[in-house]
Amino acid sequence: MSKLAIAYLGLGSNLGKREENLCQALALLSQRVSLEAVSSVYETEPVGYKEQPLFLNLVCRIATELLPEELLQLAKDIEATVGRVPSFVNAPRPIDIDILFYDDEIIDTQNLTIPHPRLKGRAFVLVPLVEIAPDLVHPGLGKCIARLANELEGQGGVWKYKGGLDVSAIRGRAF
Repeated sequence: MSKLAIAYLGLGSNLGKREENLCQALALLSQRVSLEAVSSVYETEPVGYKEQPLFLNLVCRIATELLPEELLQLAKDIEATVGRVPSFVNAPRPIDIDILFYDDEIIDTQNLTIPHPRLKGRAFVLVPLVEIAPDLVHPGLGKCIARLANELEGQGGVWKYKGGLDVSAIRGRAF
């Protein structure tokens, strides 16, 4: 049996039934990886292209035997299943799945960069990540997530979601 890697994924949705999209993506993920922790859901303002609906975002910790490239392919397959179609950068989308960390590896290939290159400047990632992994150290920066979140200027535009999505049900749900 292979050693399990610990990875952190960021999930976001701002098209269609956002709550259902997140639940469906988590359910599909759980068929191939072990979901170990799921943050609260946060409603967030879009970054980059502003003329689009608000996002729902969460972060999860997984254990997996998949290699980083295989995990990327799984994420892309799930995005397609949930209805994402290729578009422009920062476009609205039913689901987005980003690999934030994969163990303490630093990977920089044509198709994959881990840790996620824009993570340190994104409140919509750091705020939920600090909830489930405040002491996780960014291998490229040598700083823990809580410190990166504290150093981030402008955490506005990120607030706990008050909608009907029950994250405790996601955490305890048998997929």
